[in-house]
Amino acid sequence: MTPIHERPAGLLQQLVRFDTTNPPGNEAACVRYVADLLQQGGIDYRIIAKDEARPNLLARLPGAGQAPPLLLYGHVDVVTAADQQWTHPPFSGAIADGYVWGRGTLDMKGGVTMMIAACLRARAHGFTPPGDVLLLVLADEEVGGRYGAGYLVNEHPELFEGVRFGIGEVGGYTSYLRGRKYYPIQVAEKSGCGTMVTFRGPGGHGSMPLRGGAMAQLGRALQILDRSRLPVHVTPGVRLMIEALAGPLPADEREQLLRLLDPAQTDQVLDQLGEFGRWLEPLLHNTFNATIVQGGHKSNVVPSEVRLRLDVRILPGQDCDKVHGELRDLLGPDVELELQRMGGKGVSPEQPDMGLFATLADVLRQGDPDAIPVPAITPAGTDGRWFSQLGIQSYGFLPMDLPPEIEFMSALHAADERIPVASMDFGTNAMYSLIQRFGEAE
Repeated sequence: MTPIHERPAGLLQQLVRFDTTNPPGNEAACVRYVADLLQQGGIDYRIIAKDEARPNLLARLPGAGQAPPLLLYGHVDVVTAADQQWTHPPFSGAIADGYVWGRGTLDMKGGVTMMIAACLRARAHGFTPPGDVLLLVLADEEVGGRYGAGYLVNEHPELFEGVRFGIGEVGGYTSYLRGRKYYPIQVAEKSGCGTMVTFRGPGGHGSMPLRGGAMAQLGRALQILDRSRLPVHVTPGVRLMIEALAGPLPADEREQLLRLLDPAQTDQVLDQLGEFGRWLEPLLHNTFNATIVQGGHKSNVVPSEVRLRLDVRILPGQDCDKVHGELRDLLGPDVELELQRMGGKGVSPEQPDMGLFATLADVLRQGDPDAIPVPAITPAGTDGRWFSQLGIQSYGFLPMDLPPEIEFMSALHAADERIPVASMDFGTNAMYSLIQRFGEAE
C-alpha cells in the first residue's frame, strides 16, 4: 500500500476526524497520532506541554549544517463548527467532488499535513536537508497560544536557537485579481491591542431626563468611530505588496494601485476600489471595531459609567501607545483608554527579513508556471507573533492551488470548509521542494 505520506489527502482525513475544537482543544489524541507517524517514519520527536491535554510536538530532521535551522510550525486546534449548516459533517474528513471536507482543512490541518508528509518523504528518501528542519505541531492557536506557541516561546526559547526563518500560516494560496493568479506570501502581520474605553457622567433615577451622560458620550463616540479611519501608514511590507500586485496590471490599473502609496491619496483610492479596497484598507491603517458594550444594572437607573470594548489591530512596527494617541485624536484628549489584552508581546518588525522570499516564490512558480507570488501582510494575527519575539521571520506559506470559487479568507471558519485533493498534492510537493532548497536563502 502507498505510504500515507504519499497520500496527503488521506493523512488530512485522519487529522480532521479528531475533534480539536478550541475551546477546549483536546489536541492530545491528534498529536499522539502524529507522533506515531513520525516514530514509524524514523523521525525523532519530543512532547512539550503546559497541560497534558494540550500538548505540543517538536520533531527534528537532521540537516547538513550548511544553513540555519528551518522551523515549520502549525496548529491542530480548530474553531467551532456549531450552528453551521454543512454539506458533509465537519469532522468526517469526507472526500467528495474532488475535495477533502471538514473543519481545519484550510485552517490549518491541511498545512500541517503538508509539513508532516514532506518531512516523512525526506526521511523515506534518505534526503539530508541543508540545515535542520524543526517540525512543530502546536495546540491552542485559535484562543491565543497560551498552551502552544506562547508557552514554548516564553518557557522554552532554547528550542529555537539559531532559527532565522519560520513557515506557518497565512499565505501561499491562490488569490485572483483582474484575471491574474496571485499567490500572497505573508511576510508580516498585524497584532492585537484590545482596548477598553470608559465613559463617565452623572447617574440618577430613570424618570428624570439626563443629557450628556455616559450613554450619550458612548453614542457620540460610536458615531465618530463609524465614520472615521485612523491615519494612513505605508509600511515597507505593504509597499512591497502593492508594487508586486501592480506590476502585471495594465498601465491605468497599475497607476491607480500605486497611488495607494501616497498617503494624501490612499483613502480616496480605497473608496474607488470597492471590495478590493475594503480588503486593502486594514493593511494601510491601524484599525478598530467596537465589539462589546458594558453598562447599566437596572432599567430605572441611569448608569454613571459605560465601557466600550474595541478590537484594535496595529500595523508592523507600531505599538499600542501610538494607536491610542490616534484614537484620542478622534475621540478627544480626555477619553479614558485602557489596554486590556495584546495578542502576544511580539509585533512584526516594520522591515521584514525577505531573505527566504525568492526561494518561496520560485517554489511556487515551479509548481504553477502561472503563479505571481507577492509579499503580503495579514490583518489578523497568527502564532508568528510569538516567534517574532525570538527574532524569527515567519512566512505564511501553505501552498494551495485553489479554484476561483474558493476564496481562502472567506472560507476560513465558515461552513463547508474544504480543500481540493489536488491542492494537497500541490502543497506537499512545494513543501518538500522547500526542504530541499531553503539553504539558498540570502
